[in-house]
This record gives sequence, C-alpha cells and structure tokens, in this order.
Amino acid sequence: MNRPTARLSSCLVACLLIWTPAVVVAAADKPAAQHDVTSSRGVVVSVSREASEVGIEVLRRGGHAVDAAVATAFALAVTHPAAGNIGGGGFMMVHDTSRCTTVCVEYRETAPSAATKEIYSKLNGTSRGHLSAGVPGTVRGLALGHEQFGRCCWRDLVEPAVKLAANGFSIDEPLAKSLNGWIKRLDPYPEARRVYSKPDGSPWQAGDRLVQPELAKTLQLIADGGPNAFYCGPIADQIVAEMQAGGGLISKADLACYRANVRRPIHGTYRGYDVFAPPPPSSGGIALVQMLNILEQFDLATLKRDSAEGTHLFIESMRRAYFDRARYIGDPAFTDVPVERLTSKSYARELAAGIDRQRATRSDELGRELLTATEGPSTTHFSVVDADGNAVANTYTLQDSYGSHVVVRGAGFLLNNEMTDFNLQPGVTDRDGRIGTAANLVEPGKRMLSSQTPTLVMKDGRMVLVTGTPGGRTIINTVLNVVTNVIDFGMTVRQAVDAPRLHHQWLPDVAKLEPGRVSSDTHRELESRGHKLDDKHKQGDAHSIWIDPATGLRHGAADKRISGHAVAE
Repeated sequence: MNRPTARLSSCLVACLLIWTPAVVVAAADKPAAQHDVTSSRGVVVSVSREASEVGIEVLRRGGHAVDAAVATAFALAVTHPAAGNIGGGGFMMVHDTSRCTTVCVEYRETAPSAATKEIYSKLNGTSRGHLSAGVPGTVRGLALGHEQFGRCCWRDLVEPAVKLAANGFSIDEPLAKSLNGWIKRLDPYPEARRVYSKPDGSPWQAGDRLVQPELAKTLQLIADGGPNAFYCGPIADQIVAEMQAGGGLISKADLACYRANVRRPIHGTYRGYDVFAPPPPSSGGIALVQMLNILEQFDLATLKRDSAEGTHLFIESMRRAYFDRARYIGDPAFTDVPVERLTSKSYARELAAGIDRQRATRSDELGRELLTATEGPSTTHFSVVDADGNAVANTYTLQDSYGSHVVVRGAGFLLNNEMTDFNLQPGVTDRDGRIGTAANLVEPGKRMLSSQTPTLVMKDGRMVLVTGTPGGRTIINTVLNVVTNVIDFGMTVRQAVDAPRLHHQWLPDVAKLEPGRVSSDTHRELESRGHKLDDKHKQGDAHSIWIDPATGLRHGAADKRISGHAVAE
C-alpha cells in the first residue's frame, strides 16, 4: 500500500512560482455530456467530465475504487470550484469486497480553537468571509481513505488535478453561468475576483479554458508532500497568513491537530435491503434510516408515487425525522446522540402510529417545546464502483456556493464557510427554519452538523445502489427519493434520478416539490389535508450507480439538473 510521502518535489513547482490569476485561452468546442453508461467493470459518475475521466483512468490502471475517488475529488477541486475542494470537508462511504467491510471516512471540518458562541452569535446562515471558515478536512480525509484502502501511489492520484489546473480545461455552460453570477458579488473579496475573473473582464463563455497556476502549485505540494504539506507545511503557513490578514480564527495549531476519522456507518434495513450511510456528525444516516423505517410500515408499492396518500406519508415521515434531527444530532464527541433509539424499528412504529392518514401534522405542534418565538446548497457528490465490486459514495462541500468567498492568497483555493452550519443563535428555534438547539452549538474543536448522505445499498451481501447528492438540508430527502424510487416503485436508476423530488424539513412547515412531482388534482388534495406546498422547487444532483443483481452490470446515471458525466471502463 502506498502512502503520501513527505518528499517535496521542485520540478513542476519551479515552473509555477509566478503568482498569476486564472488564465483563459480561446474558446473551443466541448463534447456533449454523457449521462448514462453500462459496464461490467468500473464506473465513475460526477458533476464534471474531466473529473470522471480522471477517476476512470485510475480504475483502468488497476486502482481501487478509493484510489479513483481520491483522484476524482482532487480533480473536482479544479473543475467544480463552487463545491469541489481542498478547503472544505465531507464524508466518504466505502465498501471493500475483499475485507467484507463497509466504513465511513469522516472528514468534516472543525471549529477553530478560538471559536466561541459569542463570536458567532452575530452571524447568520448566509455569512461569508474569514470568520466563517472552519478547519478544512478534505486533504486529511482523502489521505486517510487512501491509507486504508489505496493501491496506487498517492502522487499519481493528485498529479491529474495538478495538470488540469496548470494546463486548464474547457468550461461548460453551467460553470460559465455559475462563475459569471458569482463574480458579480465579489467586490468584498478582491482575491477571489482576481483569481476567477477573465483577464479582460469579459464574461466567461462555454468553451473558454480556465487555467489556475496557483492552485496547480498548491496541488503539486500536496502530491509531493502528502497531507502534511497542507496541515503542517507551506500551505498551512499561507492559510494562517490569510486568517491573520482577514480576521479569521484558524491557527497553525488548529491545522496541525486536525484528524479525519474512520467511523462505523449507520446501518438499517429496508424491505430486505441493507442501507449504509454516514453517522454523526452527519445527520444523514440517522434521518434516512428513520424515514425508511417509518415508510416500511406502509405498503407503498400499492400506492402511486404521485398519489395524495403516498405523498402525504412521505411528507409526514420527513417532518418527524427532521424534527429529531434538530432535537438530538450533533458531533458525538460533544453530544450524546441516541443513535440506537432513533434508528430502531420500534421507534419508527411509534412515529408511524402518530401519523393521521388524512390530515397534515402541524410542525409547530410537533416541536412546540423547541420553539422560541443551514447547510449550504453547493455541495457535490460522486459515485464509484470498480471491477472488483468495491464502491465509494463521496459527498463533500464548501458549505454555500464557493464557500466563504475567501481565496487563500498565493495558494489559489477557496476556504469553506462551514461555521454557519452550527446553530449560531443559542435557544432560537423559529418557524422560519432557524434552529438553536444545544446539540449543534459552536464549541472549539467541534464538528458542525451535516446533512451529507453518501449512501450504499446492498442486497444479500452484494452492492446494488451507490448514491448521494448535494443540496443542504434537502440532501437526505433526495437520497430517500432515489432509494425508494428503486426499491418501492421499481424504477431504473435513470428513472429514479430523473423523477421529480419532494422535500420537507420540519420547519419551515412547507413541502417543496419539483415541478411534475404531483398532478394538479393531487396538489389540491394535499392542500385540503392541510399541507402547505411550494411546487417551484429544484432539488439535488444525485449522480448514482445501480448494479444489476442478475447480471452484475453497472449502470451509471449522471443527474442532469446541473451538469453531470458518467464514464465506464
């Protein structure tokens, strides 16, 4: 097994010492996205063509699914800057067939040692800037996954991202639109504007080539020096200098002390399938299993997916799980989370018995004792299955789109704004969705609550579904939609990913539906039952892989809601 080395290389670094912003070259045609693939061997599905191709090339060279995931994640830090990152954190679900084991590599960010409730009580869920940044976990997490399961040399997994940053890549229409919209809001963040703007100030266009020499230099240091280059070496010095210049809190000691963890996943069963998802500090596994346990009390297969009764049951299950999410779940090092009870079949039966089949439960009545008077939407997920059947579902994030908007000067990468994922106003839980419960209040070194839900589904010991999604608090419900679409409603993975989605998060007490999720008649029936509905909603980006139990063929489906690409060996 190859591990990151501490040896620093000077070859490419020497070529990249000039401190220059992003460079654009002439526009070029870019092939259309490939949304569906089928293979008997490896499959990688992500939001980015270039990142998916980097991952599949690792599999072609005999790499483990985790090797491909590491390479894909670093590539996404170049090609999907809104959420792909080395300055954020996430969760990697891994199934290894040779060891018959399923684990979660958790690399959630932590609060700096100087963080206090008082400092952050003035912030709200949209805050940006240096103070909003938590200690990044991505590089340590990817290194830990590689240490545990990798077959390939660490440097070989990071080098493709170095080349993408140094040589550039052709951007597509969604990225051009995203960059142009973001750059308009960057007056308070001149470094981000400098790095991500075109030199002539004109708007980005599909086919333009984005070159990021400073990020290439940073990635080369990580390739040569491993994670210590980021947490203890020259990159750490750059991060600390940036914090000192902008009033942030991350110290050199915070970075040096950061650790990723291998954790036991949340495991549940649903209609004969085994479901594995992340444990706290993610709420995703607990809430997903809890909702599946509730829905298992009802015969969904006899109900049409878009029927009033079926939709009503989904909303009520979501409402109850998200209420418990607010009450109980936080960093297990700081909070006693009742995992066994929340994920038990007996508790689900109690919750199911409390559902009125004809009337909506009022969320404020369900949680009256918590009321006093958000994880950001720009995350990204990718799925990997290799020829041996090893599987990875990885979700990671900067929190909001483009994170804190702070680019580390001279290093070319964005920092997260994950501190806003804590409950920032203690005791303030209101009908608009602000949560102030104790389990997720700011404390030094604490990991903020997450909704990330990379998920592995197995049947009779064999992998059948690898899925996950971005989307803030909608993440768990998007995964619920995909899983039940496959298991209860017999959809193909393409149909399951395409089908319009539904979300309810307890508070605010509104069910959000993608257009086409229910008919106009069902809409009226749900309103008559007391549901408040918003049907102008867009939800998730669930790049998924389904493995046919009969043939073993892997079917990769890239979500079309943003921009996705599936690649197979």
